[in-house]
Amino acid sequence: MGRIGAVLIDIDGVLTVAWKPLPGTVAAMRRLREAGVPLVLVTNTTSRTRASIAEKLAGQGFPVTAEDILTAPAATAAHLREHHPGARCLLINSGDIRDDLPGVTLVEEEGEGGSADEGEAPDVVVIGGAGDAFGYTELNRAFRHLQRGARLVAMHRNLYWRTATGLDLDTGAFLLGLERAARTEAEITGKPAGSFFAAALAHLGVTASEALMVGDDIESDVLAAQAAGLTGVLVRTGKYLPETHRAAEGTPDHVIDSFADLPELLERQAPP
Repeated sequence: MGRIGAVLIDIDGVLTVAWKPLPGTVAAMRRLREAGVPLVLVTNTTSRTRASIAEKLAGQGFPVTAEDILTAPAATAAHLREHHPGARCLLINSGDIRDDLPGVTLVEEEGEGGSADEGEAPDVVVIGGAGDAFGYTELNRAFRHLQRGARLVAMHRNLYWRTATGLDLDTGAFLLGLERAARTEAEITGKPAGSFFAAALAHLGVTASEALMVGDDIESDVLAAQAAGLTGVLVRTGKYLPETHRAAEGTPDHVIDSFADLPELLERQAPP
């Protein structure tokens, strides 16, 4: 399908909403598979492991396995192993993702005061996905550790995501306040971090100029990918809002109505 050697695909809002396939997305992915286009699903989803995501998608008919998926938690684990080896990490996240954090030492805390024994105090506070775990007690606990000198690592900065009932607040809405209050800046490991796209390209064995990224978040998915040298494709599904599109500081390489339209886009890009 043209000069594009591989495709990076966001999941939530692009392939599915509330884990239900959007119209035409299963058929479109099957067309990519039949055409032999290498692909990887790149997601900031932090509520499920790679294996769980693959099982859910395959059950809906998508031809994917866990090996086709790169998650923010998996990227976070690699970041912590490289940049904070042996660090004691306090994880604040909605969902069990421990299986995607190999080699990371997680500490547990008890009590309303949020204190920990001296030997268990975290070196790094790791912020995952928003949800019920993002209560005042948990965020204030993180704030206190940051004041004591703990580093801050966040899986992403997404402000909101699309659910079956509308847009819901995500991690970025809380992270901004935490950073400002603690006078620190988080190390971001998922999209839009350039290292996240680099890991996806390395997984596929292609260069940035050969790859295309499809997403519903114009900043974190599309413009961030373009900054990393990939071709960016914005879909008008999921969290897409016309006003956000107009206010963006950059212009997507392509805009399509849905992931279902991607095979035709790739075919139009094919050399004569």
